[in-house]
Amino acid sequence: MAHASADSVQVSVVVPVKDEAGNVVPLAREIAAALHGESYEAIFVDDGSSDSTVAELLSLRDSMPVRVLSHGRNLGQSRAVRTGVRAARAPLVVTLDGDGQNNPADIPKLIAAFRGAANDPAVAMIAGERAKREDSWKKRWASRYGNKIRRWMLSDNAKDTGCGLKAFRREAFLELPYFDHMHRYLITLMLREGHQVYFMPVGHRPRGAGRSKYGVWDRAMVGLTDLLGVMWLKRRFRGPDLPKEW
Repeated sequence: MAHASADSVQVSVVVPVKDEAGNVVPLAREIAAALHGESYEAIFVDDGSSDSTVAELLSLRDSMPVRVLSHGRNLGQSRAVRTGVRAARAPLVVTLDGDGQNNPADIPKLIAAFRGAANDPAVAMIAGERAKREDSWKKRWASRYGNKIRRWMLSDNAKDTGCGLKAFRREAFLELPYFDHMHRYLITLMLREGHQVYFMPVGHRPRGAGRSKYGVWDRAMVGLTDLLGVMWLKRRFRGPDLPKEW
């Protein structure tokens, strides 16, 4: 299959994956269907899988514009997202989780909303918010409680920072400070830089193959540390500025 040249790619879809054999092929096909007629690339970043995830992705490269990047070991979701964004060839990046719970059919809505706001250079992100979580009650409860605390402490108005489905300007992302687990604070970090973030309801689906990589309590413990760190970052920032050149 002849893929689009680097200069013509308009949308880069970045998907972090780890041990998602059985999920990645149908997910890639759904992305292709959702973006039919769009000049896009799908960048799957394998974060140290020990199953056949990479082999399944490589089998798709002749039939669709799929790129496969691999970390030699597990470095975490935030690093995988950053690796994909740095490799992206398009000015607009869309991220979604690799477990298939984010529905690729929602991608065109995010792209349309982003392009509709393109005349306002301050808008840097359209963030998905899952309208109905298809997770266990324990995860839903922990997420709802955690988001309330985080929203109160960070004042970012975000109701669902755990939704992986987002569309944003690549350039704006690369301005952000990097740290492990930063993907959960992208909205706050974008606002910190003076960008605007719009929210959009999106769908959510039960996981297909495999199992979740996150537990409730381990996420809560690192979440508290991260939250305090992001609060520190906000306090240590004097605000965005556009320098004037004479």
